[in-house]
Amino acid sequence: MKITFDPAKDAKNIAKRGLSLTLAEALEWDLLRAEEDTRETYGEIRMVGFAPIGRTVYCVVFVEDEDVYRIISLRKALPKEVRDYARKI
Repeated sequence: MKITFDPAKDAKNIAKRGLSLTLAEALEWDLLRAEEDTRETYGEIRMVGFAPIGRTVYCVVFVEDEDVYRIISLRKALPKEVRDYARKI
């Protein structure tokens, strides 16, 4: 699977969350739990999901296009999100 992202979004994510979108390459994508992000109309199907890197769970927003994931944002999951994720795996 190929990971891509907009460099401007990467800079914004680093400034806001201290995480580069390049970190998404290290996510354990086979353990991803995701659903469509319907909070707004984006003009594309965006997914919000949770997957670990080691023992830390991350929240990733992305668009899937065949074998490419375009990453929109990445952050550490909140404690409640970690609990919900643990119940689903």
